[in-house]
Amino acid sequence: MPVLVITGTGTEVGKTVTTAAVAAAALAAGRSVAVLKAAQTGVGPGERGDADEVARLAGPVTAAELARYPEPLAPWTAARRAGLAPVRPYEVADAAAKLATEHDLVLVEGAGGLLVRFDAAGGTLADVARLLAAPVLLVASAGLGTLNTTELTARELRLRAIELLGVVIGSWPRSADLAARCNLADLPEVAGAPLLGALPAGAGALPPPEFRRAAPTWLSPRLEGTWNAMSFQTREAPPAGPPR
Repeated sequence: MPVLVITGTGTEVGKTVTTAAVAAAALAAGRSVAVLKAAQTGVGPGERGDADEVARLAGPVTAAELARYPEPLAPWTAARRAGLAPVRPYEVADAAAKLATEHDLVLVEGAGGLLVRFDAAGGTLADVARLLAAPVLLVASAGLGTLNTTELTARELRLRAIELLGVVIGSWPRSADLAARCNLADLPEVAGAPLLGALPAGAGALPPPEFRRAAPTWLSPRLEGTWNAMSFQTREAPPAGPPR
């Protein structure tokens, strides 16, 4: 698995922190890691983007970014409004393939969900995964409504013959409600793929050394971690740290 594409069921589901956790676990296992942000929106020149945040949390990764647009919009909309060139799927795939010749693992992080458009032709992260023949890791929210968006994304991947490696819950609440607890069993059912981890709420606020030590405990062995889905269902995830 030299390249792994990471997408979310939508925005604000914990995609960047999950990418950092996957990177940290791979680094802890002795692998060299690159993180490629296909299109960064809502960040101005000189500001830290998602790839920089992954590097801050995870440690010594190669952080790369193909395009940056100032407004917090879908990449194609943001590019059009800024009068800047869009990023195209083949450009993302070419950059990831080059990084894969120099690293054990390349994590390609999308913007928003799977079908958010990169360009006027309707290119998406799904096209990137197809060009790379790379599996996709889906980051989902924990609570009510997540089953629908997870199943829709999984169905789209199957229609395109793209492998869904599994699902990670991007932010597991400190006190899980009934919906979240039921979703632990239901998410892999609707996705047709295993649940591969759950990050505790607030994980991204941990000091980087603590984040790196804890990251493998949030992810399954498939992602170089020690997390066990069956045992997790019998208890609530511990808090990531004191409330901030």
